[in-house]
Formats: sequence, C-alpha cells, structure tokens
Amino acid sequence: MRLEDEIFQKKFKSGYHKAAINIIYTHNWLMGSHAALFKPFNVTSQQYNILRILRGQYPTPCSIKTIRERMLDKMSDASRIVEKLRLKGLVERKTCERDRRNVDVVITDKGLTLLDQIGPVENFSEKDLSALSPAEIDQLNNLLDKIRG
Repeated sequence: MRLEDEIFQKKFKSGYHKAAINIIYTHNWLMGSHAALFKPFNVTSQQYNILRILRGQYPTPCSIKTIRERMLDKMSDASRIVEKLRLKGLVERKTCERDRRNVDVVITDKGLTLLDQIGPVENFSEKDLSALSPAEIDQLNNLLDKIRG
C-alpha cells in the first residue's frame, strides 16, 4: 500500500522527505511484524538479536561492550536486556578473568535450544519482503548501504 494512503498524507516537502518518512514507517511496520513472531517465544526482537550475537560467538564469551557494538538497535540498553535474558536462564554472566571490571556473557544450552525453536519462523524477512524480486532485494540493499555512506 502507498505511504500516502497509510498515513493519510497527500503531499510531502520533497521526494527526499517522503523517502525518509517511508523508511521510518517501513521500519516500524517490520518491527511490529517481528514482535508478533517473537511473542510466542517470550522474547523481544532486541533479546533475539543478543541471543544471535552470542550464538555466533559461542562458546567464546562476549563482553557487554561487544554486544552493544554488534546490536542492530544501537539505542538499546544492552546491560538491561542481558539481565532479562539471564533471569530467563538464556544467558550467563561472569566476571571477566582478564579485566575484573568487565562482564562476560555466554549463551546457555536453554538459549541455544530457544534459537533452534525460533529457527522455523526465522524466515520472516522473506515473507515480509516477498513483494520484491531477488534483483529488487539486491537493489534495495545497495541503496540502503549507499544512504548510510
């Protein structure tokens, strides 16, 4: 559906303005879709993102700083999210042996099992973006990379 119809706005200052609004609107639309997918697993998209980061590092622990650098949502409070995951038994926090001021985080077997369970619905991106051909997906990725410079 056209952006104009979705937000009930007929005119934009420019094509650039419309594109920026369109990107923000589409981001929120995708996040809503993802939230619905993760809800049955009792995790948020940010928690899922951290679990995937930790699975990529497994069995090597990962610092909170590294998690924060790799997160998709840079505004998230990684420490708070890790604590929520710890309370669910999905990660463990340990004092870093090299630097006692830092905390190492590692995914637990329960966390790995949860990611395996989420795996079948992980194709959300293909479903959400299925209106685009593979060539259009490549073009979209190139354009988004170009925007970020």
